[in-house]
Amino acid sequence: MPGNSSSIKLDNATMALFQDMNTSIIISLIYSVVTGINVVGNGLSLWLLIFRTTPKTPSIIFMINLTLTDLALGAALPFQISYLLQGYHWALGSRMCSVLTLVFYTNIYCSVLTMMAIGIDRYLGIVWPMQFKLTRERKSIAVISCVFMWGLVLSVLYPLMTTDLTYEIPELGITTCFDVLKQTMLPTVGAWAGFLFSMVFLLFIFPFCVTAFCYVSVIRKLASDSKTAQKKRAIRLAFIVLLVFTVCFAPNNILLLVHSVLRLFYKKSVYMAYKMSLCLSCLNSCLDPFIYYFACRDFRHKLRQIINIQSQSSGDSMKMEHKESLCNS
Repeated sequence: MPGNSSSIKLDNATMALFQDMNTSIIISLIYSVVTGINVVGNGLSLWLLIFRTTPKTPSIIFMINLTLTDLALGAALPFQISYLLQGYHWALGSRMCSVLTLVFYTNIYCSVLTMMAIGIDRYLGIVWPMQFKLTRERKSIAVISCVFMWGLVLSVLYPLMTTDLTYEIPELGITTCFDVLKQTMLPTVGAWAGFLFSMVFLLFIFPFCVTAFCYVSVIRKLASDSKTAQKKRAIRLAFIVLLVFTVCFAPNNILLLVHSVLRLFYKKSVYMAYKMSLCLSCLNSCLDPFIYYFACRDFRHKLRQIINIQSQSSGDSMKMEHKESLCNS
Protein backbone atom coordinates (compact mmCIF):
# COMPACT_ATOMS: atom_id res chain seq x y z
CA MET A 1 0.00 0.00 0.00
CA PRO A 2 0.22 1.68 -2.33
CA GLY A 3 1.24 -0.62 -5.18
CA ASN A 4 1.29 -0.22 -8.91
CA SER A 5 -1.67 -1.21 -10.99
CA SER A 6 0.54 -3.58 -12.89
CA SER A 7 2.32 -6.62 -11.49
CA ILE A 8 4.59 -5.61 -8.60
CA LYS A 9 6.79 -7.23 -6.00
CA LEU A 10 5.24 -6.72 -2.58
CA ASP A 11 7.51 -5.93 0.35
CA ASN A 12 8.44 -8.72 2.75
CA ALA A 13 6.38 -7.31 5.63
CA THR A 14 3.17 -7.33 3.59
CA MET A 15 3.81 -10.82 2.21
CA ALA A 16 4.56 -12.08 5.72
CA LEU A 17 1.25 -10.66 6.94
CA PHE A 18 -0.72 -12.48 4.23
CA GLN A 19 0.97 -15.77 5.15
CA ASP A 20 0.65 -15.40 8.93
CA MET A 21 -2.52 -17.31 9.89
CA ASN A 22 -1.89 -16.81 13.61
CA THR A 23 -2.28 -13.05 13.23
CA SER A 24 -5.40 -13.55 11.11
CA ILE A 25 -6.96 -15.76 13.79
CA ILE A 26 -6.12 -13.30 16.60
CA ILE A 27 -7.60 -10.37 14.67
CA SER A 28 -10.68 -12.43 13.80
CA LEU A 29 -11.24 -13.34 17.45
CA ILE A 30 -10.98 -9.69 18.47
CA TYR A 31 -13.41 -8.68 15.72
CA SER A 32 -15.83 -11.43 16.82
CA VAL A 33 -15.87 -10.20 20.42
CA VAL A 34 -16.23 -6.60 19.25
CA THR A 35 -19.14 -7.54 16.97
CA GLY A 36 -21.03 -9.25 19.80
CA ILE A 37 -20.57 -6.39 22.27
CA ASN A 38 -21.24 -3.82 19.54
CA VAL A 39 -24.58 -5.30 18.44
CA VAL A 40 -25.89 -5.87 21.98
CA GLY A 41 -24.66 -2.61 23.52
CA ASN A 42 -25.50 -0.31 20.65
CA GLY A 43 -28.76 -2.10 19.86
CA LEU A 44 -29.94 -1.43 23.42
CA SER A 45 -28.57 2.12 23.26
CA LEU A 46 -30.40 2.88 20.00
CA TRP A 47 -33.67 1.57 21.43
CA LEU A 48 -33.29 3.71 24.55
CA LEU A 49 -32.21 6.81 22.64
CA ILE A 50 -35.02 6.65 20.07
CA PHE A 51 -37.98 5.24 22.00
CA ARG A 52 -37.29 5.94 25.68
CA THR A 53 -35.35 9.21 25.82
CA THR A 54 -37.08 12.59 25.58
CA PRO A 55 -36.72 15.33 24.64
CA LYS A 56 -34.42 14.82 21.65
CA THR A 57 -31.71 17.30 22.64
CA PRO A 58 -28.69 17.96 20.38
CA SER A 59 -26.61 15.54 22.47
CA ILE A 60 -29.23 12.81 21.95
CA ILE A 61 -29.22 13.45 18.20
CA PHE A 62 -25.42 13.17 18.12
CA MET A 63 -25.60 9.95 20.16
CA ILE A 64 -28.14 8.43 17.76
CA ASN A 65 -25.83 9.32 14.88
CA LEU A 66 -22.90 7.69 16.68
CA THR A 67 -24.93 4.56 17.47
CA LEU A 68 -25.98 4.13 13.84
CA THR A 69 -22.36 4.30 12.66
CA ASP A 70 -21.37 1.75 15.32
CA LEU A 71 -24.12 -0.66 14.25
CA ALA A 72 -23.04 -0.27 10.62
CA LEU A 73 -19.56 -1.33 11.69
CA GLY A 74 -21.05 -4.30 13.54
CA ALA A 75 -22.78 -5.37 10.32
CA ALA A 76 -19.55 -5.04 8.30
CA LEU A 77 -17.15 -6.84 10.64
CA PRO A 78 -18.42 -10.41 9.94
CA PHE A 79 -17.36 -9.96 6.29
CA GLN A 80 -13.91 -8.86 7.47
CA ILE A 81 -13.71 -11.89 9.75
CA SER A 82 -14.55 -14.21 6.84
CA TYR A 83 -11.93 -12.48 4.69
CA LEU A 84 -9.22 -12.96 7.32
CA LEU A 85 -10.05 -16.60 8.02
CA GLN A 86 -9.83 -17.35 4.30
CA GLY A 87 -6.23 -16.15 4.29
CA TYR A 88 -6.88 -12.59 3.07
CA HIS A 89 -8.87 -13.84 0.09
CA TRP A 90 -11.81 -11.66 -0.96
CA ALA A 91 -14.46 -13.46 -3.02
CA LEU A 92 -17.34 -10.95 -2.92
CA GLY A 93 -16.23 -8.64 -5.74
CA SER A 94 -14.76 -5.17 -5.95
CA ARG A 95 -18.01 -3.28 -5.32
CA MET A 96 -18.66 -5.05 -2.02
CA CYS A 97 -15.03 -4.48 -1.03
CA SER A 98 -15.41 -0.74 -1.62
CA VAL A 99 -18.70 -0.55 0.31
CA LEU A 100 -17.42 -2.41 3.38
CA THR A 101 -14.11 -0.52 3.40
CA LEU A 102 -16.04 2.74 3.27
CA VAL A 103 -18.28 1.61 6.16
CA PHE A 104 -15.21 0.65 8.20
CA TYR A 105 -13.40 3.97 7.85
CA THR A 106 -16.56 6.07 7.93
CA ASN A 107 -17.29 4.61 11.36
CA ILE A 108 -13.85 5.60 12.63
CA TYR A 109 -13.96 9.20 11.48
CA CYS A 110 -17.68 9.85 12.01
CA SER A 111 -17.16 8.62 15.58
CA VAL A 112 -14.28 11.07 16.03
CA LEU A 113 -16.31 14.01 14.68
CA THR A 114 -19.45 13.05 16.61
CA MET A 115 -17.57 12.86 19.90
CA MET A 116 -16.15 16.28 19.09
CA ALA A 117 -19.72 17.55 18.53
CA ILE A 118 -20.90 16.08 21.85
CA GLY A 119 -17.93 17.76 23.56
CA ILE A 120 -18.75 21.13 21.98
CA ASP A 121 -22.41 20.78 23.02
CA ARG A 122 -21.43 20.09 26.63
CA TYR A 123 -18.85 22.90 26.58
CA LEU A 124 -21.45 25.44 25.42
CA GLY A 125 -24.07 24.19 27.87
CA ILE A 126 -21.79 24.31 30.93
CA VAL A 127 -19.20 27.02 30.22
CA TRP A 128 -21.52 29.41 28.33
CA PRO A 129 -25.00 28.41 29.61
CA MET A 130 -26.77 31.76 29.10
CA GLN A 131 -25.67 32.21 25.50
CA PHE A 132 -26.35 28.53 24.85
CA LYS A 133 -29.96 28.77 26.08
CA LEU A 134 -30.60 31.77 23.85
CA THR A 135 -29.63 29.75 20.77
CA ARG A 136 -32.79 28.58 19.03
CA GLU A 137 -33.22 25.75 16.57
CA ARG A 138 -30.57 23.72 18.38
CA LYS A 139 -32.09 20.47 17.12
CA SER A 140 -31.89 21.68 13.54
CA ILE A 141 -28.27 22.71 14.06
CA ALA A 142 -27.51 19.24 15.45
CA VAL A 143 -29.13 17.50 12.46
CA ILE A 144 -27.30 19.78 10.01
CA SER A 145 -24.05 19.10 11.88
CA CYS A 146 -24.54 15.34 11.50
CA VAL A 147 -25.19 15.74 7.78
CA PHE A 148 -22.11 17.96 7.49
CA MET A 149 -19.94 15.40 9.33
CA TRP A 150 -21.05 12.62 7.01
CA GLY A 151 -20.46 14.84 3.99
CA LEU A 152 -16.97 15.80 5.18
CA VAL A 153 -15.93 12.21 5.87
CA LEU A 154 -17.32 10.93 2.56
CA SER A 155 -15.60 13.78 0.71
CA VAL A 156 -12.20 12.88 2.21
CA LEU A 157 -12.79 9.17 1.59
CA TYR A 158 -14.15 9.73 -1.93
CA PRO A 159 -11.19 7.96 -3.63
CA LEU A 160 -12.22 4.76 -1.87
CA MET A 161 -15.61 4.91 -3.62
CA THR A 162 -14.21 5.35 -7.12
CA THR A 163 -11.40 2.78 -7.12
CA ASP A 164 -11.23 -1.00 -7.36
CA LEU A 165 -9.76 -1.80 -3.94
CA THR A 166 -9.18 -5.49 -4.68
CA TYR A 167 -5.75 -6.74 -5.74
CA GLU A 168 -4.82 -10.17 -7.06
CA ILE A 169 -1.63 -11.83 -5.80
CA PRO A 170 -1.05 -14.83 -8.12
CA GLU A 171 1.87 -16.27 -6.15
CA LEU A 172 -0.36 -16.71 -3.09
CA GLY A 173 -3.55 -17.47 -5.00
CA ILE A 174 -5.52 -14.73 -3.19
CA THR A 175 -7.33 -11.50 -3.99
CA THR A 176 -6.94 -8.90 -1.26
CA CYS A 177 -9.39 -6.18 -0.25
CA PHE A 178 -7.86 -2.80 0.67
CA ASP A 179 -4.62 -4.40 1.85
CA VAL A 180 -2.76 -3.48 -1.34
CA LEU A 181 -3.78 -0.19 -2.93
CA LYS A 182 -3.13 0.61 -6.56
CA GLN A 183 -0.89 3.63 -7.02
CA THR A 184 -3.18 4.78 -9.84
CA MET A 185 -5.98 5.37 -7.31
CA LEU A 186 -4.59 8.92 -7.13
CA PRO A 187 -2.63 10.62 -9.92
CA THR A 188 0.46 11.90 -8.07
CA VAL A 189 2.47 11.43 -4.89
CA GLY A 190 1.22 14.86 -3.81
CA ALA A 191 -2.38 13.71 -4.20
CA TRP A 192 -1.60 10.62 -2.10
CA ALA A 193 0.02 12.79 0.57
CA GLY A 194 -3.01 15.12 0.59
CA PHE A 195 -5.45 12.20 0.87
CA LEU A 196 -3.63 10.43 3.68
CA PHE A 197 -2.65 13.53 5.64
CA SER A 198 -6.20 14.93 5.45
CA MET A 199 -7.43 11.72 7.09
CA VAL A 200 -4.93 12.13 9.92
CA PHE A 201 -4.95 15.91 10.48
CA LEU A 202 -8.44 16.99 9.38
CA LEU A 203 -10.38 13.97 10.67
CA PHE A 204 -8.35 13.12 13.78
CA ILE A 205 -5.80 15.62 15.14
CA PHE A 206 -8.03 18.71 14.80
CA PRO A 207 -11.12 17.02 16.36
CA PHE A 208 -8.95 15.60 19.14
CA CYS A 209 -7.59 19.05 20.03
CA VAL A 210 -11.09 20.59 20.02
CA THR A 211 -12.51 17.74 22.13
CA ALA A 212 -9.68 17.91 24.66
CA PHE A 213 -10.12 21.70 24.98
CA CYS A 214 -13.87 21.34 25.54
CA TYR A 215 -13.64 18.71 28.27
CA VAL A 216 -10.74 20.38 30.07
CA SER A 217 -12.75 23.62 30.06
CA VAL A 218 -15.82 21.79 31.40
CA ILE A 219 -13.83 20.21 34.25
CA ARG A 220 -12.27 23.56 35.15
CA LYS A 221 -15.71 25.19 35.17
CA LEU A 222 -17.15 22.51 37.44
CA ALA A 223 -14.10 22.40 39.71
CA SER A 224 -15.50 25.20 41.88
CA ASP A 225 -19.11 24.00 41.56
CA SER A 226 -20.88 22.60 44.61
CA LYS A 227 -22.54 19.87 42.49
CA THR A 228 -19.94 17.22 43.18
CA ALA A 229 -21.99 14.45 41.51
CA GLN A 230 -22.15 16.42 38.27
CA LYS A 231 -18.44 17.13 38.50
CA LYS A 232 -17.63 13.45 38.99
CA ARG A 233 -19.76 12.44 36.00
CA ALA A 234 -18.12 15.12 33.86
CA ILE A 235 -14.66 13.88 34.85
CA ARG A 236 -15.64 10.27 34.09
CA LEU A 237 -17.07 11.28 30.73
CA ALA A 238 -13.95 13.25 29.86
CA PHE A 239 -11.78 10.30 30.89
CA ILE A 240 -13.75 7.83 28.72
CA VAL A 241 -13.79 10.13 25.67
CA LEU A 242 -10.06 10.87 25.90
CA LEU A 243 -9.43 7.15 26.51
CA VAL A 244 -11.28 6.32 23.28
CA PHE A 245 -9.22 8.90 21.40
CA THR A 246 -5.85 7.81 22.78
CA VAL A 247 -6.38 4.03 22.82
CA CYS A 248 -8.73 3.46 19.87
CA PHE A 249 -7.98 6.23 17.38
CA ALA A 250 -4.48 7.56 18.06
CA PRO A 251 -2.45 4.37 17.33
CA ASN A 252 -4.25 3.79 14.03
CA ASN A 253 -3.84 7.35 12.78
CA ILE A 254 -0.25 7.71 13.95
CA LEU A 255 0.72 4.43 12.29
CA LEU A 256 -1.18 5.43 9.15
CA LEU A 257 0.88 8.62 8.97
CA VAL A 258 4.16 6.79 9.66
CA HIS A 259 3.36 4.02 7.19
CA SER A 260 2.33 6.51 4.49
CA VAL A 261 5.55 8.53 4.84
CA LEU A 262 7.72 5.40 4.84
CA ARG A 263 5.86 3.89 1.89
CA LEU A 264 5.62 7.01 -0.26
CA PHE A 265 9.14 8.34 0.23
CA TYR A 266 11.33 5.49 1.53
CA LYS A 267 9.64 2.34 0.10
CA LYS A 268 9.43 0.83 3.60
CA SER A 269 6.46 -0.45 5.58
CA VAL A 270 5.00 -0.88 9.06
CA TYR A 271 1.83 -2.46 7.70
CA MET A 272 1.72 -5.32 10.21
CA ALA A 273 1.51 -2.87 13.11
CA TYR A 274 -1.04 -0.75 11.23
CA LYS A 275 -3.23 -3.79 10.60
CA MET A 276 -3.19 -4.66 14.29
CA SER A 277 -4.04 -1.07 15.24
CA LEU A 278 -7.30 -1.34 13.30
CA CYS A 279 -8.49 -3.74 16.02
CA LEU A 280 -8.12 -0.94 18.56
CA SER A 281 -10.10 1.40 16.30
CA CYS A 282 -13.03 -1.02 16.35
CA LEU A 283 -13.08 -1.06 20.15
CA ASN A 284 -14.59 2.45 20.14
CA SER A 285 -17.95 0.94 19.18
CA CYS A 286 -17.92 -1.04 22.46
CA LEU A 287 -17.05 2.00 24.61
CA ASP A 288 -19.56 4.45 23.11
CA PRO A 289 -22.51 3.24 25.28
CA PHE A 290 -20.47 4.30 28.34
CA ILE A 291 -20.27 7.79 26.83
CA TYR A 292 -24.06 7.88 26.53
CA TYR A 293 -24.40 6.78 30.17
CA PHE A 294 -22.31 9.62 31.56
CA ALA A 295 -23.36 12.26 29.00
CA CYS A 296 -27.13 11.89 29.13
CA ARG A 297 -29.14 11.99 32.36
CA ASP A 298 -32.31 10.60 30.74
CA PHE A 299 -30.40 7.72 29.13
CA ARG A 300 -28.82 6.94 32.50
CA HIS A 301 -32.22 7.03 34.23
CA LYS A 302 -33.92 4.75 31.67
CA LEU A 303 -31.08 2.24 31.76
CA ARG A 304 -31.23 2.10 35.55
CA GLN A 305 -34.99 1.53 35.32
CA ILE A 306 -34.46 -1.47 33.03
CA ILE A 307 -31.80 -2.91 35.33
CA ASN A 308 -34.05 -2.43 38.38
CA ILE A 309 -37.00 -4.07 36.63
CA GLN A 310 -34.87 -7.06 35.71
CA SER A 311 -33.38 -7.33 39.20
CA GLN A 312 -36.84 -7.06 40.77
CA SER A 313 -38.16 -9.75 38.43
CA SER A 314 -35.29 -12.08 39.30
CA GLY A 315 -35.78 -11.28 42.99
CA ASP A 316 -39.50 -12.09 42.76
CA SER A 317 -38.78 -15.39 41.03
CA MET A 318 -36.27 -16.32 43.76
CA LYS A 319 -38.88 -15.50 46.40
CA MET A 320 -41.45 -17.69 44.62
CA GLU A 321 -38.99 -20.58 44.42
CA HIS A 322 -38.21 -20.14 48.12
CA LYS A 323 -41.94 -20.23 48.99
CA GLU A 324 -42.50 -23.32 46.86
CA SER A 325 -39.61 -25.10 48.58
CA LEU A 326 -41.10 -24.21 52.00
CA CYS A 327 -44.53 -25.49 50.94
CA ASN A 328 -43.07 -28.74 49.63
CA SER A 329 -40.93 -29.38 52.72
